[in-house]
Amino acid sequence: MTLAVSFIAFRLGPLYLSSFLPALDGLFSTQGIMVMLLAAYAGAMWMFLTSAPKVHTVMVSDLAQAREFYEGMLSLPVAEVPLHYYYNYEQTLGTTGIDPLYLSPNVGRGTSSQTMASPEGLWYQLMKNTQLHIISGAGVGEKNRERHVCFDRDCLDQLLMRVQTRGISYKIRREKPLNFLVKDYDGRVIEMAEVSN
Repeated sequence: MTLAVSFIAFRLGPLYLSSFLPALDGLFSTQGIMVMLLAAYAGAMWMFLTSAPKVHTVMVSDLAQAREFYEGMLSLPVAEVPLHYYYNYEQTLGTTGIDPLYLSPNVGRGTSSQTMASPEGLWYQLMKNTQLHIISGAGVGEKNRERHVCFDRDCLDQLLMRVQTRGISYKIRREKPLNFLVKDYDGRVIEMAEVSN
């Protein structure tokens, strides 16, 4: 017995991409496009902020002397200004841009606008994703107290080696966590301290 089967009855029509995907009407609606744009914006911001370098800021009274010290004596490589500083992100976030604790004590008492003469200041590369930002406007604080800077361990070891090889006067206060003092050209003592966790 032979069975005759017609293949014409089982013939499929043309297959379109939409037949394999759920209805795309919701995805390409106004609401769907807004959600996709928001997700793309969040992804771009995440990539931008995670690639931004850590920036440590030091205030000095004289940028020219600071340049001599950091570039000349310590031989720190000059760095590019990070992209988020081009867009003045502190101002766009609604903050004042500079923490009042960083201001010199006589700001607002007859000082000119030259206290923050160079907002861009000096930029130095410490490690791959770590930069040092030197700005003007330092002043002796209350009871001659001044701020100091803390760096991570690898960077601090490199700075200590540069200080030792350049013959700059320094004093190691503690090995673990590493803490040492060094004087800049201003005669100002700078404490370099590893953050202990």
